[in-house]
Amino acid sequence: MPYVDVNGLHMYYDIEGEGRPLILLHGGLGMTGMFGPVRTALAQGRKVIAVDLQGHGRTADIDRPMHPKTMAADVIALIEQQQLGKVDLMGFSLGAGVALWVAIQRPNVVRKVVACSTIIRREAFYSEILAQQQQVNENAAELMKQTPMYQEYARIAPRPEDFPRLLAKVGAMMKGPLDATKEVATIKVPVLLVQGDSDIVPPSHAVEIFGLLGGGKRDGGWQGEFIPQSHLAILPGLTHYNIAVSPQLADVAIKFLDAEEGMVPAASAAG
Repeated sequence: MPYVDVNGLHMYYDIEGEGRPLILLHGGLGMTGMFGPVRTALAQGRKVIAVDLQGHGRTADIDRPMHPKTMAADVIALIEQQQLGKVDLMGFSLGAGVALWVAIQRPNVVRKVVACSTIIRREAFYSEILAQQQQVNENAAELMKQTPMYQEYARIAPRPEDFPRLLAKVGAMMKGPLDATKEVATIKVPVLLVQGDSDIVPPSHAVEIFGLLGGGKRDGGWQGEFIPQSHLAILPGLTHYNIAVSPQLADVAIKFLDAEEGMVPAASAAG
């Protein structure tokens, strides 16, 4: 199985498909396989490099707090070590934050970003989600042992006994300060923001991020001459818990990634 040693981390990744490289980044407590049929669809026209982030899946944890910014540094090191050149990035939830931090820190290695279910301010979460996050800690490990999430982790993790540690670190990350508003506003590469209309933050948060990236400022023009390079897709009937495997996500992501520079994929409008 392929691993790369970056920043003290023995990081797992696997590859599916051929063509332009797309780095696929899972959400918190997830792993490379969490995109299911979406990953398969993406790999039909590109080389999908799915990564297990720090402490997740087949990548063992190290003595370092978890944060999207430091995880982004791991992804940047992977890109450089494997000499991938300019890549596309696609991430869900935590992975979306990691993808955006790659674009913030090293725009020269990024062509396009698909950021699904992105949260850049802690206050954007619904109040009930903030309350649930308070319960994510090592004490929740026993309760989660009957869940498919834990069972898959136990099957593939190099140290399954680290599950309480993973919960503690993810919980600490959730409770820590989160406001990347200023940094996201500096992103210069094209970004597709995707969110379910029943996600863990209101659709207005995606609109807020779209505005930081230059969207929603004016009419797009008769010929589309004023359409910004970044796009927004609000997908109907989807939640934070099913969007990562939805054919709707695959559809908008592939159209955005395949579009030539300056061209507007029809399915990347808010819906």
